[in-house]
Amino acid sequence: MAQAWKCAGLRWAADGPVLSWVGGRRSALVRGKRVAFRVAEGAEGAEGDEGAERGVRICVGARGHACPVRAGVPGRSTGARCEECARLDRAHSVAADTMADDPRPYRVYLAWFGPGLVKVGITAYERGAARLLEQGAVCFSWLGCGPLMAARRTEELLRAALGVPDRVPYAHKRAVRDALPGSAAERAAEVAALHARAVALGGWPQSLTPAPFHAVDHAGVFGLEGAERGPAAVAEVAELVAGGAIGGELVAAAGPDLHLATERGVVVLDTRLMPGWELVSAGGAPCSVPLRELKRAAGVQDGLF
Repeated sequence: MAQAWKCAGLRWAADGPVLSWVGGRRSALVRGKRVAFRVAEGAEGAEGDEGAERGVRICVGARGHACPVRAGVPGRSTGARCEECARLDRAHSVAADTMADDPRPYRVYLAWFGPGLVKVGITAYERGAARLLEQGAVCFSWLGCGPLMAARRTEELLRAALGVPDRVPYAHKRAVRDALPGSAAERAAEVAALHARAVALGGWPQSLTPAPFHAVDHAGVFGLEGAERGPAAVAEVAELVAGGAIGGELVAAAGPDLHLATERGVVVLDTRLMPGWELVSAGGAPCSVPLRELKRAAGVQDGLF
């Protein structure tokens, strides 16, 4: 009987990416390690009533609570939540602007994902650079620090005055990863230019303390630089399906994405597709999940401003 595991998502720890599993277990993701699993199907390896739900992706719930109706969710969903649980989860998030009384300090940052892809965002001071690693930011700089609403107003100021987005689709990030400049200085150039324009703007909240430009580069951490850089990705996983398997050597990891060297070439697996499924060891099973061609530099911003 194969033991089934339920993924709780990918987290970035101080020493690199880690897959978390329901129940508290963690699997460190080290480049060169083989990552392989298959989605359980039917009542495979199950006992009792739980087996009836194998082969179906179940909503992961919201705010630490299980979905009350154990709703099924689509395989292509990166949120792994039903509509009601997604609404509840977002209603208590900083992004939804429902936590105006949060007393914690927040940082405003500028993040660069590749040529022409720069965004502004905020993160709790206590989280350090974790949010930037989770988003797959190849390079970033802090812009300032202050109360939550001051950080929010600064974020909005840059969006309105400089046309800087606060979101960049993951598909666009993947599209430019193979076109990254070779040096850290080149990768930081767009962030430096935008930082200079941002600090020159009037109208900054008085309670937000500006931060000097200092580029932090994650290309080496992600495995996207120099000799550590693996082969270019040729496809991405479109969705997981019951009975589908994928396995390969980990050659890079950026944000939620794992770049796996499979028998079909390097395939990008968005780990946000994994929660909600029951997974079992795949051994040497060939890749049998739906794939789609990885787009190259499609839909990239025309420029910074």
